[in-house]
Amino acid sequence: MHHHTTRINRVGLAPGILLEDATQSPVQLRLVNYQGTRMETPETVNLDIMQQLIAEPDGVTWLHIQGQPGKALLEDLGTRFGIHPLVLEDIQTRDHRPKFDEYPEHLFVILSVPRWQDGTVLLEQFSLLLGERSIISIHDSGQDITGMLCTRLSQSTAKLRTHGADYLFYALMDLVIDQAYPLLETFGTTVDQLEEHLVTHPDRETLPEIQNAKRTLIRIRRQLWPTREVISHLIRGVQNDQLLDEGLRPYLNDLYDHTITVMDMLETYRDVVTGLMDIYLSSVSNRLNEIMRTLTVISTLFIPLTFITGVYGMNFGSNTGSPWAMPELRMYLGYPMILGLMFSVAIGMLLFFKRRGWIFSGRRKKRP
Repeated sequence: MHHHTTRINRVGLAPGILLEDATQSPVQLRLVNYQGTRMETPETVNLDIMQQLIAEPDGVTWLHIQGQPGKALLEDLGTRFGIHPLVLEDIQTRDHRPKFDEYPEHLFVILSVPRWQDGTVLLEQFSLLLGERSIISIHDSGQDITGMLCTRLSQSTAKLRTHGADYLFYALMDLVIDQAYPLLETFGTTVDQLEEHLVTHPDRETLPEIQNAKRTLIRIRRQLWPTREVISHLIRGVQNDQLLDEGLRPYLNDLYDHTITVMDMLETYRDVVTGLMDIYLSSVSNRLNEIMRTLTVISTLFIPLTFITGVYGMNFGSNTGSPWAMPELRMYLGYPMILGLMFSVAIGMLLFFKRRGWIFSGRRKKRP
């Protein structure tokens, strides 16, 4: 469980102030420097080595921080590489929606990494700092998603090695955005199972699951929707042309298409989840109608039977001298005759209901 430094802790503080984090967990650092066929991954990683690599005239240096960097590490990063205090504050706050900020010496992007865990969605922050020949990435999580990218870099013929830091910047954003696809696929499977259960066995226990799916989708949409604006801003260009090469525009356009695809999937699932509530209400209504129809048939059957028993339940049996007395009360087989009449009325009404399709209408005859 992540213990995030929220905005509530910063109420009244000056912008750019870093807070002490008592729940700070260990972080892992990975440093990569490459150019063409050459690639270095120092076993000992610290900011001094990174400064030395950046000071070299050639090559791209990538520092990846896995975990939640504390105040001391962030301050050291800011001092060594001229990172703006507001950027450091955003990295530590860790509750931002995707955003893009441009500074004279670097570009700063925050993206959300959605991850499915135990039936719930976790939204982790992924921060990117692009310099002229360097990349600093910070993933607020214990699970590293950059392994595939490192594998690509380890290949001497990798396309990543033939480009500058801006292409690695794009590759990292592409990696983060693509994390939404497996999440949405898992979410779609959950929604399909919920829909199937609603059609076959609608019950009250399903309603909280629908509400939970709806809240999950709203949360995902709120965090992923601004990603499209971030990519759109990068496509329109930045003030420092040395940070983003013009040749990167087609790749950014492709990345923008990915965000549109993700948004389309979100909109589709939103319609499906909204329809689940309609299915639930319709199923409950149909079930209630079935119950009411059964009760109505039973009540209707007993109306004429109650009438007959009511008529013959009147106490006029002692009035034998009147011509208007009930003759059946003096008949030897009067009681079984009335029972037979009542049974015949009930059977006749059932046959009439069946012929009109009011009962047993769900059973279909088998085709020959």
